[in-house]
Amino acid sequence: MQKIFGFIIIVIFFTSCSSDSDETYFDNPELSLRIPIDFPEVNSYVSLNKPTKYGTELGEKLFSDKRFSADNTISCSSCHIQGNAFADHNARAIGVEGRVGLRNTPPLQNLMFLKFFNWDGSRLQLETQPLVPIITHEEMDSSILEVIGKIKEDASYKELFKKAFGDQEITADRIYKSIAQFEYTLISANSKYDKVKRKEGQSFTESEAAGYVTFQQKCASCHSTELFTDQSFRNIGFPLNTDSNEAGRGRVTGIPTDFMSFRVPSLRNVEYTAPYGSFGQFATLRSVLDYFDNGVLEAENLDPIFKNNGNRIPLTEQEKENLIAFMKTLSEKDFTGN
Repeated sequence: MQKIFGFIIIVIFFTSCSSDSDETYFDNPELSLRIPIDFPEVNSYVSLNKPTKYGTELGEKLFSDKRFSADNTISCSSCHIQGNAFADHNARAIGVEGRVGLRNTPPLQNLMFLKFFNWDGSRLQLETQPLVPIITHEEMDSSILEVIGKIKEDASYKELFKKAFGDQEITADRIYKSIAQFEYTLISANSKYDKVKRKEGQSFTESEAAGYVTFQQKCASCHSTELFTDQSFRNIGFPLNTDSNEAGRGRVTGIPTDFMSFRVPSLRNVEYTAPYGSFGQFATLRSVLDYFDNGVLEAENLDPIFKNNGNRIPLTEQEKENLIAFMKTLSEKDFTGN
């Protein structure tokens, strides 16, 4: 997979440091990530598993290894494709034997700033997330013990585990930590929008500027901060997946008011992550905006932004065009390789 470490500056030092499990990293320099000063606070778990040179290299290799799946056909990168901002183009994720998953594949970007992972927020720590696709029947349908059995005699892995952790032992904890380290480096903060904001010689077109005004008026309450998400869970009245027992955040909390609420998606690189919605209900950004304008599904727990405004966000045709133009300024071609 194409290297994308444009935002990583390696700070070389050869003093050992310790992780939360007191494993010693030998001659394995910590990576100093260029974090934008106006981004939200880094997730506290990152301090327990800071990206290192070899930990990140190992994580990227594991991320692309198809032996993680039962039939050796699916890796993390099979669904999390760089050109799609580490999402994919399917309405719902496709796993081993063509099995169709429950939800649309979420993009992977700016993960070190997130408080919740998965669309329903079922994971609070990135290091615990990889087990979910590994054991899920519709995804990899495997087990971490099976994965370890497949790679434990691989000489290249033995070398990398030793470089990252001080010895060749391959454990589940080390696998999870390495993948998380790689994912922590996926920082997207150099789009046209960022360059305009930093006054680096670029400016919005008339349509982009008008779209930014509309965005601030009608979208920014949910898609806030420089992540373009407030990380809340909301029911915004999208069409339901009648083929499943989907309940959104309600699956995690068991609280009726969380039924069909999902984590607000970031709009960064949204141009590359179609289709949209929890199970790919919308093929294009325009169809999402048309749906908001025409009126969303009624629900007792429908977000107040819709419920208090006739179940819709009214938008003119010109506003829709301008909004899409602005959202495309959040695309970062270097990050996606496009």
